Amino acid sequence: MQLGYTIRTCESMLRHPRQGVERVRGRIDRRHDRRELKEYGAPAGVIYGEVSDWAQQMHAALGQPWPCAAKASFLELWEEITRELENAGVRVGLFSYGRWNDCDPAFAEAIWCIVTHVRPQIVVETGVAHGLTSRVVLEGLVRNDRGELWSVDLPSADSALHGQIGMAVPKRLRSRWTYVEGTSRHRLPGMLDEIGDIDLFIHDSLHTGRNLYFELQATWSHMRSGGLAVIDDIDHSLGFHRFLEWGAPARRLAARHVVGPGLWGVAMKADRASGVQQRLQATQVSNAAASYAERWADGKC
Repeated sequence: MQLGYTIRTCESMLRHPRQGVERVRGRIDRRHDRRELKEYGAPAGVIYGEVSDWAQQMHAALGQPWPCAAKASFLELWEEITRELENAGVRVGLFSYGRWNDCDPAFAEAIWCIVTHVRPQIVVETGVAHGLTSRVVLEGLVRNDRGELWSVDLPSADSALHGQIGMAVPKRLRSRWTYVEGTSRHRLPGMLDEIGDIDLFIHDSLHTGRNLYFELQATWSHMRSGGLAVIDDIDHSLGFHRFLEWGAPARRLAARHVVGPGLWGVAMKADRASGVQQRLQATQVSNAAASYAERWADGKC
C-alpha cells in the first residue's frame, strides 16, 4: 500500500512540477513553523487567546441574538451530511481524507451562523477535500436565495483520493459553486481580481504560516467593510498572529476543535457604519502570551 502511494504521488509531482515545488516547500515550511512556535515560548491557546464561549461572543459581534436560532438547522444539516457520506462508504472525522481531517463541527457551525446572519454575496474558500465546508456554505446560500462560493483547491498528491473531492456537495447546489484547481499562491490572486470584493473568506488549505499569511493578505485586501475570515488550524503556525498585527482586524477570537486537537479563529474587518468593532471585547492576546512566556521562563507553568 505504501509503495502504491509513493508511485502515485511521484507521478503527480512529475505531471505538475509547479505544484510539486509548492508541496516540497510546504514540508520545509512545516518544520520551520514547529521550530518558531517552540521558540515563541507559549502554547497556541495562549498566543491566540482561546475562548470557550466563542459562539456567544461571535453573535454579539454580529449584533445577533443569543442563543442562536440557526443552531438547530445546523445540527440537522450536519447529521444529514455525515449520514450521506457514511452511506457512500466514507468515514467522517479524523484522518478521513488520507492523512487529513474533515471539517470540524464547531468550525462548520461558525460558518453556518455567519452565512445565515451576514447573508454574504461572495464567499471564497481554500481547500475542499470531501467538501463538507463547501456544502455548509452552499446550503446556507440557497436558504438565503443569494450568493456564490468560489473554492481554490490543490488536490491531494495521492490520485486515489481525487474521486472523493467535493463528494459532499450534491448536484442541486453546484450552480452556485465555482471550483478552481491549483495552489492558492498561483490561483487566488487572479481569481480575486476577477471576483472583486468578497464578504467571507474561509481558510482550510495548507496550514503553514507562509501560506496562511499569504492567503489572508490577499483576501483581506478584497474584503468588504464588515467582512469576516474564518481560519482553521491556526495553532499550526504563527501565521495568524502575524496577520493580526498586519491586518488589524476589528475583532478576533480563537476556539478549540470539538473533534481532535487544534484551534480555529475568526477575524472581523472594521465596519465603521455599524460599529461591529465595538460589540465584542478583544482578547488581549499579546499581553497574555507575554505573561505566559515570562512564567514559562521562571518555571511557574
